[in-house]
Amino acid sequence: MNSAFNANHLVFLLQGAGWTLVLSLIAFIGGGLVGFIVALSRVSPIRPVRWAATLYVQLVQGTPLLILMFLAYFGLSIIGLSLPALVAAGVSMTIYVSAYIGEIWRGCIQAVPRTQWEAAECLALSSTQRMGLVVLPQALRIATPPTVGFMVQIVKNTSLASVVGFVELARAGQVVNNSLFEPFVVYMLVAGLYFLLCFPLSWWSRQLERRLLVAHRVEVAPA
Repeated sequence: MNSAFNANHLVFLLQGAGWTLVLSLIAFIGGGLVGFIVALSRVSPIRPVRWAATLYVQLVQGTPLLILMFLAYFGLSIIGLSLPALVAAGVSMTIYVSAYIGEIWRGCIQAVPRTQWEAAECLALSSTQRMGLVVLPQALRIATPPTVGFMVQIVKNTSLASVVGFVELARAGQVVNNSLFEPFVVYMLVAGLYFLLCFPLSWWSRQLERRLLVAHRVEVAPA
């Protein structure tokens, strides 16, 4: 006879939620670092660098995350490189996130008015100084709302890590359901935990977007 849902099952689900947060942070930090390089490469004046970055983005965005997971966990084992499930999932998510967040940030860099670029050039700033002192600070403000919003997608995409044996929230829910055979109860709890993880990010993104819009209206208002 199947046992009823109890505190131990809830603790197991909460542990899965904790690992979902860990994997999300790994993906965001790693993907952010690589994505920043991708974004700068996409706006680089050096044509081969732009081409290489564009090819990287097209390849990654054209490959399902599930395939990246399989390649990292099962594919590398063929050449004798066996990665733990967390490492394989982290590497896959980092690659996936870097392509998308790199494009988000590239668009935000290019959204900085051209007059700002030209003004920095008139001040005889080097290309590095123009980017670091003038363009990036403005692009950062523009990029904050969509970046926070994309973090919601990162959290939800961690559910695919279950295919390589990593026990995050979705996999934890599957394990609990296999022992109880109460899918409605179990997956309602899993959905509720995902909501608790994602809703604050969605709310924060909307708040940041609203503040950015208000700040923009103040800046363009006539004196």
